[in-house]
Amino acid sequence: MYKRILVAVDGSASSELALDEAIRLALDQGAQLRIVHALDQVALVLDTPYVLQEFLDAARKAGEEILERAKARAREAGLDAETRLSGAESFGERIASLVNTEAVEWPADLIVIGTHGRRGFSSVLMGSVAMGVVRTATVPVLLVRGG
Repeated sequence: MYKRILVAVDGSASSELALDEAIRLALDQGAQLRIVHALDQVALVLDTPYVLQEFLDAARKAGEEILERAKARAREAGLDAETRLSGAESFGERIASLVNTEAVEWPADLIVIGTHGRRGFSSVLMGSVAMGVVRTATVPVLLVRGG
């Protein structure tokens, strides 16, 4: 039985499905739910050693909006979830690492994350946050495949 469920959201269809599953699990098991959005600051670097503040501000704002929508969705289902914008205070950490750090520090006993379901060469080219989380997680990870 899970008591503390962490779900990572990014606004994509697969993360919406993961959120729905995390909400369902939390309600079924009487667990706490933390919804996390990780800022990918590495993606905001433009051939310079610094992050342009306007891009960082836009990414933060978008992340906050994603979290607000996710929290409202949980509330509509009857669950009082907490949210966290991860990576706002640390530069250069990859998303999978941020998610796993959140899981350890909170501490979660389950991570729920959506996956796009790509295979083969497409997956190699695109990389996969979900697979990065699975490889380095210290708690069970539930992958929810996108539709």
